[in-house]
Amino acid sequence: MNFYSLNKQAPSVSFKEAVIKGIAPDRGLYFPEKITALPETFFNNIEDYSNLEIAFRAIEQFVGEDIPADALKEILAEVLDFEFPVVEIEDNAATLELFHGPTLAFKDVGARFMARCLGYFSTEKTEDVTVLVATSGDTGGAVANGFLGVDGVKVVILYPSGKVSDIQEKQLTTLGQNITALEVEGTFDDCQTMVKTAFLDEGITNNMQLTSANSINVARWLPQMFYFLFAYKEMKSKGKDIVFSVPSGNFGNICAGIMAQRLGMPCRHFIASTNVNDVVPRYMQSAKYEPKSSIATISNAMDVGDPSNFIRIRHLFEDNFDSLSNNLSSYSFTDEETKATILKLHNDYNYVADPHGAVGYLGLKKYQESHPNTYGIFLETAHPVKFLDVVEDTIRDNIALPDSIIAVMDKTKKSVQISEYQELKDFLLNS
Repeated sequence: MNFYSLNKQAPSVSFKEAVIKGIAPDRGLYFPEKITALPETFFNNIEDYSNLEIAFRAIEQFVGEDIPADALKEILAEVLDFEFPVVEIEDNAATLELFHGPTLAFKDVGARFMARCLGYFSTEKTEDVTVLVATSGDTGGAVANGFLGVDGVKVVILYPSGKVSDIQEKQLTTLGQNITALEVEGTFDDCQTMVKTAFLDEGITNNMQLTSANSINVARWLPQMFYFLFAYKEMKSKGKDIVFSVPSGNFGNICAGIMAQRLGMPCRHFIASTNVNDVVPRYMQSAKYEPKSSIATISNAMDVGDPSNFIRIRHLFEDNFDSLSNNLSSYSFTDEETKATILKLHNDYNYVADPHGAVGYLGLKKYQESHPNTYGIFLETAHPVKFLDVVEDTIRDNIALPDSIIAVMDKTKKSVQISEYQELKDFLLNS
């Protein structure tokens, strides 16, 4: 399986090369040359397969030429060593909890998979790889944890100062070893722009091998298909049309869900639920894509003004707006609406949601106003404890801290402060 750049101004590469490069030389995102649907019998009998078997069947066609089956299964067993429970909330709605991994966020799956792929590839070469990544919240912690101690890999994480939660910041600034956090004076979009610029800077790329662990990297993006498939397996017996509502920032997660659909997973519709960073909701109304500066919200992982992966979604539908609209709806919600929903879920259903999950629930209910016979699954992408102040203030109750959070809160933050691209370049070349 080869991968080509969506800008179509760069050579096609193997899965291994796409992972190591991260982004194509023409600044385009890599995309698989073909997507072969799994047999209908696989989905008819999906209850008979383990999660490991489902994941292997889903990802094998994309990586099989570069990672042998036995090694791939070993990687998947290490990545998927925690649960992905579906919790029913109402008669026609459930949440898929994706926060049972080591950093309590959905990005644990992709980050761990990519780390293990790079670890596998590093045994075949001597050149070190530097993982350069921007985070709006949970990516940083997941990447830091996933790559911690991986031989031949250094990790540099850029995050916007004062715009991630205290717990998120601790998770990416306290590990040390091969992990360095750069605290950027600016927004997530500023961080992401610096990262993209570095990948095109020959003064850097001629001297070191850079790759990214954002969802722009195929090894971070594609494994996110797994938990949509796991959820379908759990809820197939409901006998209703299933729709997924995905809290969306950089749009890698929902794009992976649509990829699972392309593999043959029965799914009626996807809902991209956003906060007031509403570039995609506005696009779905006007068919005009107009990026804008991001706005800080309580659901900070979605504070993205120019979502990188939306181009992959448009490509999946051949940039046909009508075709895309038939499969995707998108709605935006304010912080006030988000807090009211956190309180409602707590009071009415005794369920504690984080701000992102609450936005996902809001999008689902909005869609179901006109599609009442659907069964909706909204993604709970992070443990509510990661947004402790907001959630506790909203529900007026305390949340028990998991042991993994208690352990990190007492550690000393270590970060390097920067404000301009040249500072990033100097750090990379001199570190």
